[in-house]
Amino acid sequence: MLLPNASEAAASYDVVVVGGGLGGMTAAKRLADSGRSVLLLESHSRLGGYATWFRRQGHIFDVALHAFPVGMAKTLRKYWSRELGKGVMPLRRIRFENPEFSFTTTFEAGDFKRILRERFSIPDRQSDAFFQTCRDIDYFQGTGETVGQFLERHFPGRLDVARVLLETVTYATGANLDDPAMVYAIVFSNFTRQGTCSFRGGTDFLLAEMQRLLLASGVDIALNAKVRAIRVENGKVAGVSGDGFQAAAGVVVSNANLKATCLELVDMDRLCPSFAAEARAIPLSVSVAQAYLGIRPGETIPKIADILFSSREPRYNAAAFRAFPPKSISYSFYYPYCIRPDYGGTEIVASMCADYADWDNISADEYRRRKETLIRSVLDDLSRYLPGIDGKLDYVGAATPKTLERYAAHWLGASFGSKFPGFLAAEKLPSVIGGLFHCGSQGILMSGWLGSANCGALAAGKAEAFIVKDCPR
Repeated sequence: MLLPNASEAAASYDVVVVGGGLGGMTAAKRLADSGRSVLLLESHSRLGGYATWFRRQGHIFDVALHAFPVGMAKTLRKYWSRELGKGVMPLRRIRFENPEFSFTTTFEAGDFKRILRERFSIPDRQSDAFFQTCRDIDYFQGTGETVGQFLERHFPGRLDVARVLLETVTYATGANLDDPAMVYAIVFSNFTRQGTCSFRGGTDFLLAEMQRLLLASGVDIALNAKVRAIRVENGKVAGVSGDGFQAAAGVVVSNANLKATCLELVDMDRLCPSFAAEARAIPLSVSVAQAYLGIRPGETIPKIADILFSSREPRYNAAAFRAFPPKSISYSFYYPYCIRPDYGGTEIVASMCADYADWDNISADEYRRRKETLIRSVLDDLSRYLPGIDGKLDYVGAATPKTLERYAAHWLGASFGSKFPGFLAAEKLPSVIGGLFHCGSQGILMSGWLGSANCGALAAGKAEAFIVKDCPR
């Protein structure tokens, strides 16, 4: 049931899910399909979390639906519906432009091997060994290497090759040469298995269908429902409370930021000071800024790419990806009747890594000026590929790390939640507080949207096992 407000929820549920991102939604559906009574609480006015969309002046903009691995089709079929699984579509034109190289790829391992052979003189046996190692890595054990050490082992002295293989992951997650090789290898392997994909129909269609399926499974959904506390009694979850509502439950699955879950929703300093200290030390992933460009009806742009990675940096430099104004920008192109077969609009979404500190504690005027600078930087860069783009636009907007923090409740605008230590902490959380599970921090391990949904399914499986063992009917 879609509740008019959270105060209309039942007094108690088997499970309360806090946060309606892809992880929270998938957890809620899986638990409801197992016969559990489930309440899903979302602080925003629609489900989706960071995976969302909006309309402006007749344009539809997908905020985070730009690319995911082909594995998303299996996940949608398994946890949602066959029809949603059929919506996964390939993106065949992934373009790289920077001072070191320029090429377009299907983003499949075989095509990268061709490029490495033809453009960088890397023999196939060397590339084969690299891709096989990426596929074989166990994320519970890893290799003990950093990304830099991993790439140096496979391609000694070839920072240019490292840029080919790593830079897209840096665009997406802020990954750098000092991060665990295991995290990078899993993400890159997932994306290159069969290339990069998107969803036919757009985020608006996907989320509407997901909400319909949740309701059909019997999930109670309350939007604009801000949870203030996860209640804990005798070391176990007792329920949640928020503005004007509360609900009892023996299990809570939190899709909120892990640090927010532990340090805001739960009084972890009192309940378990050592785990609170661990949570406080967890590093957050990179934040993002975006620019949204709407092409005026009647104007057209050439189909130069599905996704374009554009950088002015002379060499690979992960730290420079957060610089303001941006010099490394990824562009997602939404051509007429493509992602949305029945929609004739044309939009471009520019995304870039960002530093929260560049947008925090500044005046409203300075914030506005920096957004204008951000947009101007994007337009200046994009005009290298689409001359005269300024004159074809009838809408321009921008989002910052503060925007992501406000609408998706991501701490410091961190797009992927926490970095790898958050995965380890989330795994430990149920042993600290019985019945409390988390999904979201692991998303970076399994590639964005795919990882978020799979993490929700994994958390639901653990929650179901806990219910069977500790909370019998």
